[in-house]
Amino acid sequence: MPHFRSLAVNVPVVLCANKSDLNKAVSTDQVVEEEMLPVMAEFKEIDSCIRTSAREHHNINEVFFLCQKAVTDPIAPLFDSKISALKPACVSALQRIFYLCDKDQDGYLSDEELRHFQSKCFGKPLSHLDLAAIKSALQNYSPELVTEKGISRPGFVQLNKLFAEKGRHETIWLVLRTFHYTDSLSLHSSFLSPKFDVPPNSSVELSPAGYRFFVDLFLTHDQDNDGGLSPSELSTLFAPTPGLPSQWLENGFPSCTVRNDAGYVTLQGWLAQWSMTTFTSHKTTLAYLAYLGFDSSLPSSSTLRPSTDALTITKPRKRPPRSSRRRAPPVCRTVLEAFVLGASHSGKSSLLSTFLSRPAAPSPTYSPSLQPYTAVNTVELPGGKQVTLLLSELGDHESSILANQSALDKCDILLYAYDSSDAESFSHIPLLREKYPHLDELPALFVALKADKDRVKQNCEVQPEEYTDQLGMQKPLH
Repeated sequence: MPHFRSLAVNVPVVLCANKSDLNKAVSTDQVVEEEMLPVMAEFKEIDSCIRTSAREHHNINEVFFLCQKAVTDPIAPLFDSKISALKPACVSALQRIFYLCDKDQDGYLSDEELRHFQSKCFGKPLSHLDLAAIKSALQNYSPELVTEKGISRPGFVQLNKLFAEKGRHETIWLVLRTFHYTDSLSLHSSFLSPKFDVPPNSSVELSPAGYRFFVDLFLTHDQDNDGGLSPSELSTLFAPTPGLPSQWLENGFPSCTVRNDAGYVTLQGWLAQWSMTTFTSHKTTLAYLAYLGFDSSLPSSSTLRPSTDALTITKPRKRPPRSSRRRAPPVCRTVLEAFVLGASHSGKSSLLSTFLSRPAAPSPTYSPSLQPYTAVNTVELPGGKQVTLLLSELGDHESSILANQSALDKCDILLYAYDSSDAESFSHIPLLREKYPHLDELPALFVALKADKDRVKQNCEVQPEEYTDQLGMQKPLH
């Protein structure tokens, strides 16, 4: 063994005591206790030990089985025999699996949830006798691991520890692989990032199955039924994930979407947030669908559909040039994005706050928006159609974004905003359009903000109403 270590050979080892028929005076238990266990304690590379006799065909098949199991189902990544404990990575994976199987999120696996777990992992039902035996084994270890509600999370981890101690680590591996874990106890990359090709000029939205999944997730974790997810409820919901998506943190979630009076994200805001995430970064949504256990098993079937079934691809956008007299075809998409452009201090940030049904807080000092910020909410169009609208303020990144054609391709409409009470506010818009003439190809809307103040004449060659008339566009909204 020291020689193998010097060669940096990192493979499992099976310790086999051969010719046991020549020393029948010594029992197998004595050999294991006096000879094998001390060696195994010194060399952790040893996966298992066995005593055999080729002459008497004793344990011959078993030794080859142990060799095979040592390779396909190694104990080393799962269990630390030195301290007789499951390794942290294994515990973390099992806790995530417990979370996904605890459908009602009460902190226990009920008999029904255990039967579903058994069927999912092992493809066979869990009998009443087997269930009683499992509970009895856990209660013998600690009565607190099993209650009337079912098996607790520590109890679930302890059950798998018992499997490891009894040499049944292949059972643990079967569970881990059913939930898409690799041999290094990480989730498969193909599970987190399945193949999903999006044609040019198309966008990605949640499918009905995706919306249903996120609705159920919200309702399950809104434990106090107050219509919002508190920080503790969000923490519980995202427990099986790396945490909130980085995109959400950068955009100031949950202030970027709809919240209740307590400041907690509502169901409307929750769905709008995921619609925005899917629209801007569908790969993030796919990864979190995997983390959160998107389960779309078909009725009366054990077949599991992939997480891509939670998404749908829209028809490619066809945008005729503004110079054309042809009307733009009707938009079938349900997620739209608008870039809010305008001079500093024109009220763009207040517009976004109002969009989220929050009054703009008056401030004695002006603080310009430096980082891009997007507010997302659902709006109802004439005829009753519901769409998710993203209002994006570009901040100091405005120049780079407006010069980037791929970024503009994702924009559905430009919202030119100016302060109707500031004589210098509107002049910024013609200058912006002159600097970026390709903006003329995008649909646009002009908005005069701060209409609660006295309107003043704009210090510009052409007044806003005349300017929009020259462009053949609707007059500014006040």
